[in-house]
Amino acid sequence: MTDVHTSIALLLELGTVLVLLSAAGSLTRRFGVSPIPLYLLCGLAMGEGGFAPLPAAGDFVEIGASIGVVLLLLTLGLEFSVEEFPVTLRKHVPSGVVDLLLNAPPGAVAGWLLGLDATGIVALAGVTWVSSSTIVSRLLDDSHRLGNRETPAVLSILLLEDFAMAVYLPILAVLASGGTLLQALASVAVALGVLALALVISRHWGHRVGQVVDDRDTEQLLLRIVGLALVVAAVAELAGTSAAVGAFLVGLALTGPLAERVRSVISPLRDLFAAAFFLAIGFSIPPASLPPLLPVAFGLAVVTALTKMGTGWFAAARGGSGRRGRLRAGSVLVVRGEFSVIIVGLVAAQGGVLGPLATGYVLILAVAGPLLTWWLGRPDATLT
Repeated sequence: MTDVHTSIALLLELGTVLVLLSAAGSLTRRFGVSPIPLYLLCGLAMGEGGFAPLPAAGDFVEIGASIGVVLLLLTLGLEFSVEEFPVTLRKHVPSGVVDLLLNAPPGAVAGWLLGLDATGIVALAGVTWVSSSTIVSRLLDDSHRLGNRETPAVLSILLLEDFAMAVYLPILAVLASGGTLLQALASVAVALGVLALALVISRHWGHRVGQVVDDRDTEQLLLRIVGLALVVAAVAELAGTSAAVGAFLVGLALTGPLAERVRSVISPLRDLFAAAFFLAIGFSIPPASLPPLLPVAFGLAVVTALTKMGTGWFAAARGGSGRRGRLRAGSVLVVRGEFSVIIVGLVAAQGGVLGPLATGYVLILAVAGPLLTWWLGRPDATLT
């Protein structure tokens, strides 16, 4: 009988959530704005400590968020060909270095001024460094900018950051747990080895992957693609790298008409689970923990929004974009999201100011970033 009541609560809460997200999406799209900020605020209101908590739907939202990350990055990988991606990535290695040098130091300095220990300083530097590839990919799709000239530069920055996480996260995890340097190096070596192997497979045997998963029946194609993406994402996560990178590489391996067909088949499913991801970020932030540190979080958000704008300007300029394209590239990189939340989770046991500060910071930029992207992307925006 308890299971029946739990099922009723889950269905009722989940149905309510979907109806509210639909209303939020309709409202924002009427004004030509991405629905992501409202999704995040809905999550904040409905999570633990919010004014309308939905506890029964929490587990589903958390699982759906993991699937949403995989499907969004799978779709992003479909935008590249396996031949052009390595060339584009190599071209933007200097942009990745600029990204690190501009965006990690503000977090490190803030951590030092707040009196955090070495682990906390390294963690806050990571929080301010890495953009949200999940939110950015959705923003580019919402604003119909996947074909823009500056977009390859943006995607290269995101992928370089995701690859860098294969080194950063194992080191941070070992620091947080009090492990040895040898353990950290071993974790990094495994993650980089799996990543290199996946890139080689995508480049040299990607066409065979397409032959295996292709099917005239839409249902079979959907089951094979999503299943493969989830398995590869799980293997990548197990190896200490990013599930997002694994899903991206699956999309990268699919090219031509098959890639177009896969994109159209998974789009509705992707959008549903992507909404769960944005909701989950809001769910993860206890509202009561935010007010005391909001002024610090806001100041850090302003500084690192400007440094990300600088990163986007530099990267888009290397790609030959004009002033408008450089500003658009910078604005879309402003958002922080999933990796920042993961970083906070690794060091959450330390307590203190780090958790509330980082979550407030993520929420501010996850909401402000899409709005800035929309404003600078308007045809009538004054960019000259």
